[in-house]
Amino acid sequence: MFNVLTGLAMGIVIFAITIGVGIVVLTKFGGSIAECATDYTWNVTSNKCENVTGDGIDPTNAAWTTTNSLISDLGTSGLAGWTGAIIALAVGLLFIGALMGKRKY
Repeated sequence: MFNVLTGLAMGIVIFAITIGVGIVVLTKFGGSIAECATDYTWNVTSNKCENVTGDGIDPTNAAWTTTNSLISDLGTSGLAGWTGAIIALAVGLLFIGALMGKRKY
């Protein structure tokens, strides 16, 4: 049983690392393709187009919008939000399998 749980834990860790790396890569890629309006420049720390006064707006080009959408789909409102359900389902199925394996007919 513990061998199965170790494999499950490794799978969940790899799943979380993949989501984290994906978000970082997409954020950097989004910043490199952002097209700011006139008098605005891209600010790497805030991930917004900012003018001299510091007012920040989001870029409106299609590539940045799509990349930003993918980032939110990976985050807590998307794929990462399912992590808790995946853990609960996997552990529940492990216990059901362990209990059914011990039944004698």
